[in-house]
Amino acid sequence: MATGRVERRLAAVLAADVAGYSRLVGIDEEGTLARLRSVRTELIDPAVAAHGGRIINTAGDGILVEFPSVVDAGRYALDVQRGLAERDAAVPADRRIAFRIGIHLGDVVVDGTDLLGDAVNIAARLEGIAEPGGICVSEDAWRQVRDKLPTAFVDMGEQALKNIARPVHVYRIDVAGVAAAPRPGLALPDKPSIAVLPFQNISGDPAQEYFTDGMVEDIITGLSRIKWLFVIARNSTFAYKGRSVDVKQVGRELGVRYVLEGSVRKGGNRLRITGQLIDVETGAHVWADRYDGVLEDVFDLQDRITETIVGIIEPSVRGAEIERARGKRPDSLGAYDLYLRALPHTHSAMPEDAAVAMGYLQQALALDPDYAAAHATLAMCYGARFRSAGMAEADRAEGVRHARFALALGTDDATALAHAGLTVLHLAGDFDAASGAIARALSLNGSCATALYWGAHVHAWSGDTTLAEDYANRALRLSPFDPLSYEGHLALGAVRLRLGRYDEAVPYLAKAVQANPRFSILYALQAATLAVGGRVEDAKALARRLLELDPTFHVGSFMTFAGSFVDAQLRDAVALGLRRAGLPE
Repeated sequence: MATGRVERRLAAVLAADVAGYSRLVGIDEEGTLARLRSVRTELIDPAVAAHGGRIINTAGDGILVEFPSVVDAGRYALDVQRGLAERDAAVPADRRIAFRIGIHLGDVVVDGTDLLGDAVNIAARLEGIAEPGGICVSEDAWRQVRDKLPTAFVDMGEQALKNIARPVHVYRIDVAGVAAAPRPGLALPDKPSIAVLPFQNISGDPAQEYFTDGMVEDIITGLSRIKWLFVIARNSTFAYKGRSVDVKQVGRELGVRYVLEGSVRKGGNRLRITGQLIDVETGAHVWADRYDGVLEDVFDLQDRITETIVGIIEPSVRGAEIERARGKRPDSLGAYDLYLRALPHTHSAMPEDAAVAMGYLQQALALDPDYAAAHATLAMCYGARFRSAGMAEADRAEGVRHARFALALGTDDATALAHAGLTVLHLAGDFDAASGAIARALSLNGSCATALYWGAHVHAWSGDTTLAEDYANRALRLSPFDPLSYEGHLALGAVRLRLGRYDEAVPYLAKAVQANPRFSILYALQAATLAVGGRVEDAKALARRLLELDPTFHVGSFMTFAGSFVDAQLRDAVALGLRRAGLPE
């Protein structure tokens, strides 16, 4: 009688189970089962998909997987064992979940979605002789991977495996040796450096790979527009796709100080994206957040998430770099370190702090006379001193000189352009140059929070109020805890002042004061708004606080300063309010 043809094929088969599973369940049944589910969901199953594998079946604590090649199976096994070791590093040894893994290449019988035959049995027996956390491979599999995996192999010789007719030559992968011998590291560049790793698609939907990869590519492109940041190219970072990696090792291999990693999870028509920025030297999280969206317009969602992440990374890295510069010895400071040390002293916008910043910036320019960002920041400091420390013509002239120099030098530095643009508005009344510098900055980096905050300021007082409101809202959404966040609230309040909506302006100006309580001008503007709105007693209380911060404040000198760039109608309303609040003429 004729018999049906048996379908056979060559397959790389991997078998894995939990070492000491019964003992772990006996110690803590519910806890062990919950941890195992978490391991499967967050590590085991996503890694199978990432390496092109197919789960044949699962039983209790075990899993059987088919891979298109032994190399894929080997890479998967290494990633899983490293990932498990990292996850349980702080767990007591007797409570850790440790897998044993066996890999074999052989002929299998196909039965629907199942695989049968000696090749499957050999993989299972190899797993049985592996150590907890270990990987054993047959000689047939070893021949395929011996020169293709960055690992050492230990020859275990011929092994008699249970229910297998002939002995099998077995090799053990030296997992510990792999971890102990990373690739040689690269030197760090002379500016902050970052690698954006491929985000993990943990939704179980392979169709989301295009969204995940596209978003990461857009983030890399966006970060590349930040000229003071060294960004690793996509081709280098995507070499880590599908691998469970140690960010410290990535930092060494790519020569970067920061690594951005994340994940994408899909449920129905909703997506959740998480991201975290890590300092690879310390392992500390510089920033972490999550974002939710609906897949109605996938490209719009991708753009919004990308803009948000790029926008928050810039101030986060700058803040971390400032802390790093503070910890350096004074005799080892370069121009960049001196610039970083100056920045925190510019945030209050008060002349006494600006004086400290000016010292650092002048030292930076002595080392690098063409440092555009230092020129632009120094220009702002002169502006602060001019406004609140005597209106000296020498300060105004120096501020304008440094600002113009920065505009000429920093044509590719969004932050320098924004700082310089603000100063030429304040000290030269040059709205066209200021708005042009902001537009140029945002064309270089549309997610630059600094450019958005200063752009909101420029347009709130003398430009397009609709654009000012748009810039302010975008900046506050991108970087709500930015030292410049007070400028976003101030711009929103100023827009309402220009429109004569005084009651609506007050809450925004109050938020500005809360965000920068040492900046005396914010109290002046809030007091003026309250007074012209009829709340004179409240205005006088704020006026007293203003004079405590700045005893030299006079309405006349302030209005002379503001007269060069503030809309005439708004200028008149502020002057009236300051006088009603009882401030000295």
